[in-house]
Amino acid sequence: MQTLSFPLFTHSLSFRIHPLSPFPSLTYLSSLSEPYATARRSIQLQASASDSAFASSSTIAVDNSDADDSTAFVIRARSRIGLLQVITRVFKVLGLTVDRATVEFEGDFFVKKFFVTDSHGNKIEDSDSLERIKRALAEAVGGDGDGTVSVTRPAVANPGVVVRRPGLVDGVGERRAKAERMFTLMDGFLKNDPLSLQKDILNHVEYTVARSRFSFDDFEAYQALSHSVRDRLIERWHDTHSYFKRTKPKRLYFLSLEFLMGRSLSNSVINLGIQDQYAEALSQLGFEFEVLAEQEGDAALGNGGLARLSACQMDSLATLDYPAWGYGLRYEYGLFRQVIVDGFQHEQPDYWLNFGNPWEIERIHVTYEVKFYGTVEEIDVNGEKHRVWVPGESVEAVAYDNPIPGYGTRNTLNLRLWAAKPSNKFDLEAYNTGDYINSVVNRQRAETISNVLYPDDRNHQGKELRLKQQYFFVSASLQDIIRRFKEAHNNFDELPDKVALHLNDTHPSLSIAEIMRILVDEEHLGWNKAWDIACEVFSFTTHTVVAEGLEKIPVDLLGSLLPRHLEILYQINFNFMEELKKKIGLDYNRLSRMSIVEEGAVKNIRMANLAIVGSHIVNGVSKLHLDTLKMTTFKDFYELWPEKFQFKTNGVTQRRWIVVSNPSLCALISKWLGTEAWIRNADLLTGLRDHVDNTNFHQEWKMVKRINKMRLAEYIEAMSGVKVSLDAMFDVQVKRIHEYKRQFLNILGIIHRYDCLKNMDKNDRRNVVPRVCIIGGKAAPGYEIAKKIIKLCHSVAEKINNDADIGDLLKLVFIPDYNVSVAELVIPGADLSQHLRT
Repeated sequence: MQTLSFPLFTHSLSFRIHPLSPFPSLTYLSSLSEPYATARRSIQLQASASDSAFASSSTIAVDNSDADDSTAFVIRARSRIGLLQVITRVFKVLGLTVDRATVEFEGDFFVKKFFVTDSHGNKIEDSDSLERIKRALAEAVGGDGDGTVSVTRPAVANPGVVVRRPGLVDGVGERRAKAERMFTLMDGFLKNDPLSLQKDILNHVEYTVARSRFSFDDFEAYQALSHSVRDRLIERWHDTHSYFKRTKPKRLYFLSLEFLMGRSLSNSVINLGIQDQYAEALSQLGFEFEVLAEQEGDAALGNGGLARLSACQMDSLATLDYPAWGYGLRYEYGLFRQVIVDGFQHEQPDYWLNFGNPWEIERIHVTYEVKFYGTVEEIDVNGEKHRVWVPGESVEAVAYDNPIPGYGTRNTLNLRLWAAKPSNKFDLEAYNTGDYINSVVNRQRAETISNVLYPDDRNHQGKELRLKQQYFFVSASLQDIIRRFKEAHNNFDELPDKVALHLNDTHPSLSIAEIMRILVDEEHLGWNKAWDIACEVFSFTTHTVVAEGLEKIPVDLLGSLLPRHLEILYQINFNFMEELKKKIGLDYNRLSRMSIVEEGAVKNIRMANLAIVGSHIVNGVSKLHLDTLKMTTFKDFYELWPEKFQFKTNGVTQRRWIVVSNPSLCALISKWLGTEAWIRNADLLTGLRDHVDNTNFHQEWKMVKRINKMRLAEYIEAMSGVKVSLDAMFDVQVKRIHEYKRQFLNILGIIHRYDCLKNMDKNDRRNVVPRVCIIGGKAAPGYEIAKKIIKLCHSVAEKINNDADIGDLLKLVFIPDYNVSVAELVIPGADLSQHLRT
């Protein structure tokens, strides 16, 4: 018998691991025995009589007495090419660490012993977890999960394999030959070694970008690189959604009009765990990964904290293995590109899609008709009266899918964005009648719906377009969600057990009226039953604390654009008011405040009230925010339904805001914690408290901060021409420009500081900490006061920055066109982050 000891290398697999779901955490290990629906295992098709011998003599055992610091998994199986990589990949995906391993050979068989610890470096002693890991390993080497490994040929098509053409595996002869050929072609993951990555990049240069592989520039290299990364995302993406489709878990649908995604390349390769391999592959081709990453523009799909929360939410849902989808709009021009001329903000279209978006997949076969205007008619169905909407206009919603990878897991979710296109019916009619101009007008009118984020709504046309956007987004998303539900279920009583719809602020609140219309008008459920279902599936997060900021829609506008929905909203409100009267009596002031319909000179629908009434949970974004909602903004609702109100503190992922944007700090944290597991489990960051008094740790931390300040100072000088001192405190306020965000208050404070410095004795100035005040953000195109705040900032900066008497003691800088990529420079370099809002 020959025994070998060897270090473990985590090579990328050259073929798919059959048994693993996308879920690596021990919480989900009970599902790991389920095979991937799309796993390609030619091994199963090649099973032969020798399999019985394999089954009888191959085993998996656990030994917790062999080592004090680790658990030993002993695997005896017939040797075959690549099996070692399969086994080590199972441990890695499960979040386990292999400390060491030995191999003993017995003829055609081997006995491999792996000494394994969990993510905290401890032995694995929980019996349920051990059994589940054994089951996963057994499946990985072809077993049935009981510790004895077996590979058997089923009499019918293997349920763990999806063949795209029905009947392809059943039968013999030519069909079986075709099946085996298909699996031979499809049984492998793309390889992630530098040579394979180089080949993929060059293939995309030649066949996707259509450039010569011997002559291409940085941008073309970026495009090829991005497509090669996307290929790897799609592999995981297909397997994830095939698994969900087969196991039918309850799915979370996150509805948000904004997703501030930023750049995707760096985040994707980090979550895939192949950043170093790509860096090496590109270096050998004569490119730098960081330079190519700078070629990517920001996806203009949002603005502000709500939008960035949505993006981080998707990243975290993927990392934590939730079966979730995101839904939003694919804005052709985003918010706008901010240009500063003489201190004034000017808006220009953000042509972020001009050169294509390699991260999205257009789903031209996934389209839904979205209707507007028209009338409501009453018809007789089986002796019962039903209200039916007869629309006057329709557009098509076309899906664009964006894979969202999790970190340390195979789970890859989908962000589906909708683009508006003209209805083929109306387009064809115009062409057939020779009215080509009207056809073009109709096309432009339709596409306008998804052109711009937050159109100027100071006039009626702007308000109508804003409402069209919201309903277009809601209608397409719910049609997609209901279609997916009906594929697997035929009873809407099951909807709350299979679907959770989360409203990110009030923009998607029309979903409540729309789902009632679908259930009552199209599925013919009774009103009360439909309402009970709706209340169970919806939850709501509000980001606003001031009543003035809550969204309202004029009744006249809603009645014109969505006549049936207005009727439904009136019915919801009538039922709510009747129920409320029974609980609080005829307190008309309170009834008026809580009504979904706001009476007045202009009658409005209060979208926040609708969302609260129609949801079973209402979230604030912090404890302080929730307290404000309970005490002031939604006090009446809290007193009625205290159990509905919760808070979920807004956060951002450490993967984007440390690993991607602050690599020096990432390296420092990993060094002092002795692990990279904190990138997935942020609770491990508490381990830094053990080094709070370590002077070396302090020095390294200060050096990281100085490096980040240096990057930011270089950017400020390149952008504004203002040189700033690295010894100054970088005082930062970057967010949407708004009166309640208090940039004006901040500027008044800066003026006061400047005045104090001017009147201060020069000897006293030596005790002053120099300060660089940095402000950034965009003002809504129609928000004149916010635009004047930007102009004031530039006027004050011109005065302060040119005062030689003050010098480096005080500087004021406005950063234009603030976005996620700029934030990745500003935030790591900030010493003080201002969050003034009232």
